[in-house]
Amino acid sequence: MTDSSQTHSARHFPRIAAHSAVDEGAMDEGQAPRWLVEHTGRNRHELGPHRSVVEEWTRAGLKLPDMAAVRRYRIERVRKQLRVHNIDGVVLHDPLNVRYATDTTNMPVWTMHNAVRYVWVPADGDVVLFEFSHGEFLSAHSEVVDEIRPATSFVPFYSGSRSEEIAGRFADEIIELLAKDQRTGDMRVGIDMIGLEGLRALEARGATVLSAHQLMEDARLVKSGDEIDAMRCAIDSCQRSISDMRSLFVPGVTELELWAELQKANFLRHGEWVETRLLASGSRTNPWYQEASVKEVEAGELMAFDTDMVGAYGMCVDMSRTWLCGDGRPSAAQADVHSRARDMIESNRPLFVAGATYREITDRLHYPDVEEFNGYTVLAHGTGLCDEYPSLFTREQWDDRGFDGVVEVGNVFSVESFVGRRGTGEGVKLEDMIVVTETGPELLTDHPLDLA
Repeated sequence: MTDSSQTHSARHFPRIAAHSAVDEGAMDEGQAPRWLVEHTGRNRHELGPHRSVVEEWTRAGLKLPDMAAVRRYRIERVRKQLRVHNIDGVVLHDPLNVRYATDTTNMPVWTMHNAVRYVWVPADGDVVLFEFSHGEFLSAHSEVVDEIRPATSFVPFYSGSRSEEIAGRFADEIIELLAKDQRTGDMRVGIDMIGLEGLRALEARGATVLSAHQLMEDARLVKSGDEIDAMRCAIDSCQRSISDMRSLFVPGVTELELWAELQKANFLRHGEWVETRLLASGSRTNPWYQEASVKEVEAGELMAFDTDMVGAYGMCVDMSRTWLCGDGRPSAAQADVHSRARDMIESNRPLFVAGATYREITDRLHYPDVEEFNGYTVLAHGTGLCDEYPSLFTREQWDDRGFDGVVEVGNVFSVESFVGRRGTGEGVKLEDMIVVTETGPELLTDHPLDLA
């Protein structure tokens, strides 16, 4: 890979629409070069899902999302939060925040741990995407990006002993934009994540640096109708992928073979990645969090999985199911923990209504005795481009980590359950997704909950 901070360093390119007619020899400032034009129209967002996937969605009666409308909605959600918090602009490095603000991607898993790509979003002004390694053409589909510049990467992987110096270049460019777009008079800039070198460089140049973590979570909290349409498509593809995995579920199959089929089916259905590898069988199901292994699933054993899938249109599908392997009937112990887990999510889903507070829901949540049963980390959490804010915990955890808020129309929650007896037996993991509507919570994931 080549660091984009070392290439085209003097060039700033405006965003160009896909298939834009630009003179092949154009290289004047303000015009896109020939190589950039030649690459537009080919990125996977513009190519979109395969026709067979669209046909699956059409047969299911699903509506395809208007992604241009999604982009406009999301950027305004971010700008609204900046105005609420009296912040001039925000620098976003987290690939999921960049995706939310611009609907653009460039190796998102890799850039999660290499800060080489970021975006400037002002409360008022032009959105500037700082792209990695000749990747300017990757944003050709996004009309909310006004300008593309090469990113300045001061991570040690690229800058080594010169990190502090190169962080100064990064800060100079942000200060330039901040000065142009500031509305508060004291250069208040939000940042979601940044290395200390960059933070210190910005502060040394007079910027007031504020955390953008919560404001971005708040921006992402309420989904538009088109976002829900995108999520329904992703969920449909996830559930079909689960069915593909189910076709391999016979005694002797390994956990990894099952997990590989789920990932493969996700990729083929316009999916992007899977955040975890949580699939376990037999005694490995209790307590939860074992990762898929070479273990073979035996007849009569339970197998549980959590999709944690970033699917079509970048929407997360976070659902869990537990199956009994083979043609037999579940044992009394298996049926007991499954019944408790099922009762738990079926009792808790209706609690998520507009206007309810997180504390009110927590006080009413149903779950087994925590002294007798192993449980899960949270009982519910927001879901969007990934697992998102907020998280709801058990009543016993409220004093240590609980926080309040209000459920709104357009919130999407994953409602969780894990039940396994402490010290013995298998466990059951179940999880469903709901969207909060004017008339109450609507179940989004309808794949059967049954063991068999």
